[in-house]
This record gives sequence, structure tokens and C-alpha cells, in this order.
Amino acid sequence: MDALHHPYFPVNAEIIGYAANEWSVPALLGVFFSACAVLFVTTYFVAKSITPDMRRAELLTIMWFVLSGAIHMFFEGYYAANYATLGSKQTLIGQMWKEYAFSDSRYLTSNSFVLCMETVTAVFWGPGCMITAALIMLRHPMRYPVQCVVSVGQFYGDCLYYATSFFDHHIMGVTYYRPEPFYFWFYFIIMNFFWIVIPGYLVYRSAVETAKAVAIAQRVQSTKKVH
Repeated sequence: MDALHHPYFPVNAEIIGYAANEWSVPALLGVFFSACAVLFVTTYFVAKSITPDMRRAELLTIMWFVLSGAIHMFFEGYYAANYATLGSKQTLIGQMWKEYAFSDSRYLTSNSFVLCMETVTAVFWGPGCMITAALIMLRHPMRYPVQCVVSVGQFYGDCLYYATSFFDHHIMGVTYYRPEPFYFWFYFIIMNFFWIVIPGYLVYRSAVETAKAVAIAQRVQSTKKVH
């Protein structure tokens, strides 16, 4: 297909080798959410087997980091490795990306910001998420510092992702999503907003717990000085 004949916005975007998806949307979404469910269940049982008395908040946090890590490394990592030919891919993940690209065609046009952002996410925050999940399972004292670093990275990357798209839309007059509300509100807004809200909360919790630990250490030091 010609590089300019495709269903994405803007209509003049050049997508080399574009080929329409072979799988239906329900099938692609079904596979994605089923994989997420399997990952959640598996993580739950692994975490409970390692630390049987684990609290619900800890379990939910572990499940979040494992899911995020898997998406960062395998889903976003696939994009980083195949960005130049993604428009022609008929692999499962390739078709998932082409479906998501209805909300952001930058993924099919070798956009420099998206490529750099996704590469950093796959290389650093993906493994970082898995390390954080392991630290929580083991209740390691480094859990909160590492959790904070990874969550700040996720939060910052997602803020830039939104900001660059909105800047191009409102200032440059370039829109990357199709006009159907489903693509903008579900794919672009809701599916990405998790990486604003949850990392933001985890940064806050990390700061609170770190402050508590420092306060205790300071009190211990003060007591030692008195004696």
C-alpha cells in the first residue's frame, strides 16, 4: 500500500509499508487483557508463596510493577526494536501496536520523541519494575528508594508523552488520533493515565515511608548522643 494511503491521522502522515491488521479488534483486546489477567494471577500466587503474610496493599503494588515491567520490556521493547517496520507487521504485538496507533500515529512514523521515550522505558523502567516487585516481596529496605526512582521515571515519561501530543495538537495544529471518541478517551487518555495516577501515588508513599525511617534514625541518633 502507498505510504500515504492509510486510516491514521494526520492523513498526510507517511507510513512505510502499511498493511491492515488481520486480527479483529475484539481478538486483539481479548488477548491483551487475558494476558494481563494471567500475569496478575501468577504474580499473586508467587508473591504469597514467598511471603505468606503479605498485606493486600503490598500485593497490589507488586502486581502493578510486574504488569508494568512486562508491558515495558516486551510490548514497548518490541516497538523500540521494530519501530522502522511496524506499519507492515502482522505479528500479534505488531498488530496491537497498529491498533493502538489509531490514537497516536507517531508510533508508525518513526517519531523521534516516542522512539527515545519508549526505548528508555523498555531498557530502564521495565527491569526496574521487576526489581522493585522483587524487593517488595522480600521486604528489602531498598524497596522505597528504588520504587521512587522507577515511579518518577514512569510519571515523567507519561507527562512528556501527553504534553508533546497536546502541544502539537493545540500549537502546531497536528492531530495524531482519529476523531472517534473511543480512540482518544479509551486508548490515549485512560490507558495511559494509569501511569500518571499510580506512579504519582507510589512516589508519595515512598516519600512518606522514607521520611518516617529518617525520623526514626534521627531519634535513635539523638538518644545515643544523650547517653
